[in-house]
Amino acid sequence: MDHVECIVIGAGVVGLAIARHLALAGHEVVVIEAAEGIGTVTSSRNSEVIHAGIYYRAGSSMARMCVAGKQALYAYCKDHGIPHRNCGKLIVATSASETDRLRGIRAHAEANGVNDLQPLSGAEARQLEPVLSCEAALLSPSTGIIDSHALMLALRGDAESAGAAFAFHAPFLRARARTSGFEIAIGGATPIELSCRLLINSAGLNATAIAHNIEGMPGRLIPPAYLAKGNYFSCNARSPFSRLIYPVPEPGGLGVHLTLDLAGQARFGPDVQWIDTIDYTVDPARAERFYPAIRRYWPSLPDGALMPSYAGIRPKIVPPAIAVQDFNIQGPREHGVSGLINLFGIESPGLTSCLAIAGHVADLALD
Repeated sequence: MDHVECIVIGAGVVGLAIARHLALAGHEVVVIEAAEGIGTVTSSRNSEVIHAGIYYRAGSSMARMCVAGKQALYAYCKDHGIPHRNCGKLIVATSASETDRLRGIRAHAEANGVNDLQPLSGAEARQLEPVLSCEAALLSPSTGIIDSHALMLALRGDAESAGAAFAFHAPFLRARARTSGFEIAIGGATPIELSCRLLINSAGLNATAIAHNIEGMPGRLIPPAYLAKGNYFSCNARSPFSRLIYPVPEPGGLGVHLTLDLAGQARFGPDVQWIDTIDYTVDPARAERFYPAIRRYWPSLPDGALMPSYAGIRPKIVPPAIAVQDFNIQGPREHGVSGLINLFGIESPGLTSCLAIAGHVADLALD
């Protein structure tokens, strides 16, 4: 049985960032991925937004890692020539009752270390975005957009240049904890068994299922898995906006917001649709819920402008009645299994936080 120092399960953006960080630190790393390539699931089915860190619970892992990760990600993009744009975002209040809530959002952001939000009157917001309808707004200048695939290619390139190896069409089957590490069974066309000292479960939607197949991992510490689908609609009308537009958050979500791709094309979403099985189809009828929400801040959105685009699925570890969760990153101190690190519930802002998460996992690995 061949032995490697570290096996990372999952080649999404977080798994790639972890592999890069460990390889650059001189560790022997092998990444195993069930799919045919990098970032084929959640990492390629999101808004591609670099989040500022405004909404997450103060002191949470999401808040801390988003703020730190945002700064690291902008620097990484500049250093590696990754297409991105620091376009900014407007959080808009479309009624007088919502205006008071903007103060609370700003205070919450400051508690998270986001100190650059700028309050704007409706007139000031329209100076920036002339077709916008709102009573007041907050400008988040540190929000941006990124080419997520280019980011993942750069992370993989760095990891491979530092000696990391990648195995695709290589699904994880099971692992057994041993005193010196783990014995790993890997499936695919040419099944293989490997041993390793450090095992990192960064499998996104499959992280909980994989944890259940690691012999020695306490089942009571594995959170349940829930699937929260997010549907996106594209717009066949030219976007008049140069910034992202988010309504004041509503219970259970951030509302129907407008994001932009790097070509300036508008898209709307994600909404929240709790599902029982993985399904990426977008029901065109859901657009009827989007139109009235969007027209609160873009009244001139034409009829028939919305077209089904794509869907992503958030790896939730809390039920719909709770909905709000935090990253759950477990090392040996939490579960007692030497050499094992599990990453559960890595939904948004996982992409923004990927470099910060990688640093945290490396610290756990060396603890």
